[in-house]
Amino acid sequence: MADVTKITPRMRQPADEAPTERPVRDRTGSTRFAEAGGFPRTRMRRTRRQPWTRRLVQENHLTVDDLIWPVFVQEGTAERTPVRSMPGVERLTTDLLVEAVAEAKALGIPAIAIFPVVDPALKTADGEEAYNPDNLVCRAAAAVKRAHPEIGIMCDVALDPYTSHGHDGLVRDGYVVNDETVEVLCRQALVQAAAGCDMIAPSDMMDGRVKAIRDALDGEGFERVLILSYAAKYASAFYGPFRDAVGSATALGADDKRTYQMDPANSDEALREVAIDIAEGADIVMVKPGLPYLDIVRRVKDAFGVPTFVYQVSGEYTMLKAAAAQGWIEGDRIMMESLLAFKRAGADAILTYSAVEAAKRLKQE
Repeated sequence: MADVTKITPRMRQPADEAPTERPVRDRTGSTRFAEAGGFPRTRMRRTRRQPWTRRLVQENHLTVDDLIWPVFVQEGTAERTPVRSMPGVERLTTDLLVEAVAEAKALGIPAIAIFPVVDPALKTADGEEAYNPDNLVCRAAAAVKRAHPEIGIMCDVALDPYTSHGHDGLVRDGYVVNDETVEVLCRQALVQAAAGCDMIAPSDMMDGRVKAIRDALDGEGFERVLILSYAAKYASAFYGPFRDAVGSATALGADDKRTYQMDPANSDEALREVAIDIAEGADIVMVKPGLPYLDIVRRVKDAFGVPTFVYQVSGEYTMLKAAAAQGWIEGDRIMMESLLAFKRAGADAILTYSAVEAAKRLKQE
């Protein structure tokens, strides 16, 4: 019988050695490990046995630095209005918002995103209130920036809170027109930047809006203002509670936004959208919604390597809260697990209505 130890290792492994793990190149070009019967020499549970080893080998971490807190601001003074479809979320008047941001700042949350609840009397077909320098979101951003200059402020650029029809752009003959809408979005971005917004976030999904907004900001001396593009924003059913919160659900009615937001069935298209926005000057890109679109987050991060944010949207938040309220799930644990999932998928930061809760939980750990 031939001595197998003399056979080229490439052809056959020595008979007296246990099989080992060997790196294999898969069809995507990534390196993976093929398990060749390594047990009992290889025991994956060894590193899971003790808390200290689990901590040392943990691949992804969630910290307070990953969190952005979306908040809703309403007119008035010293008033808070619960959002019925979002348990634990309230619309706050500007004075109470300033106080709430103080708590978020103390917890270490680096940034907030302000969404206005606009008086229906101010909504028009063309959304002129969006570029009123004294509108609600501008006043709120200015007040927060005065009180908490070190907190980052993100403001959405889109017309849906301001239009009587609930669409993100101008409607002409039943269609949301692109170029005319972009002109209005530039005016909206400029008043927000002047009010103290640090990060302009076009969420409208009009073509060419990132370049136009970048040019407008730079032309008015706001070259330091960031653009966070909702680059891959899907026409999702997960936005319902948010529309309740800002009062656009009634205006939109049975209409939808599929002529400008992305088809949930598409993945390659997201990469095209992101590539275009980066080329036009986006500093950061975002995927929305979050948990049902982790594959998109991963693809974007792998393809471009740019700062990539994700939005855990209102429907995701509400489902977790509703199930926890029924006692069907462990709400706090699942909240933290879902946020960690975004990090594992490649997200650099997460917009979540659970930001304050998560920050408190992280502080206890």
